[in-house]
Parts: sequence; C-alpha cells; structure tokens
Amino acid sequence: MRATIAAILMALAIGDSCLAEQLAQVTVVGNVIPGSLTGVPGDVARGRSIVLNRAVGLCLLCHSGPFPEERFQGNLAPDLKGTGARWSVEQLRMRMVDSRKLNPDTIMPAYYAFDGLNRVAPAYAGKPLLTAEQIEDVVAFLATLRD
Repeated sequence: MRATIAAILMALAIGDSCLAEQLAQVTVVGNVIPGSLTGVPGDVARGRSIVLNRAVGLCLLCHSGPFPEERFQGNLAPDLKGTGARWSVEQLRMRMVDSRKLNPDTIMPAYYAFDGLNRVAPAYAGKPLLTAEQIEDVVAFLATLRD
C-alpha cells in the first residue's frame, strides 16, 4: 500500500498524464486476466510493430521469434514462436500485465503495473510501460504465433 501511494504521489509531482487517464481495472482470476483491458480486441498489426520495436516493447532484447528480418534477437527468455499455441489470450494478457504474479523472480518487465518495482528510471516512475491498448495489441499478435 505504501509503495502504491508513493508511486501516485511521485507521478502527480512529475505531472504524469498516464495516471490522469487512469489505469484500466485489471481483474485476475487464478493465473489469467479474463477480460480485455480496453473492452475490445487488440490490433494484430500494431501488436507486431510493438513487439519488434526495440524502443517500445523491447521484446527482442530477451526473446527471439519467427522474425528472420530482425537481427540480434535475445536468448534470455522463451522463443516467441508458438506462443499462441502454448498460452491462451487470457494467459498472455496476464504475462504482459505483470508476470511477477506468476513468477516473483521473473526478469520480464511488468508492462501494465507501476507499483512494487525497483530501480525505475525517472521517466517511467508512476506509470506503466505500455498502455492498455498496446497490451491488447501485443496479446492479439502473440496469439497468432501458433507454429
């Protein structure tokens, strides 16, 4: 609770516009987030763009995948190939929002959480890395990776 209050106060102090629009309500059921954060499905093309963008999603820093056009893919995390066959949309959403809920020792960023984090760059203090729409876009794309 104290960490959340501190994050909100810091965000207000730096004029955080993301918190001003409020984070979408996230309901966790078991190991999934059953409902879309936006109420609508994500856009697959935008999701692909986020996954491949090394300045936004940063996915390829740790993951590799079926992207032969992309050089220097990561090898610290599971290959994204077949992601949609391994996990449901609801499970993918949980992993994107805050994978710490599944594995407290994970190195994967919590893309839609801003509390309980350590060593956060000032530019990201008090706000999530991705918007609710971006989370849904990435989830929609990852769900298409079936092979």
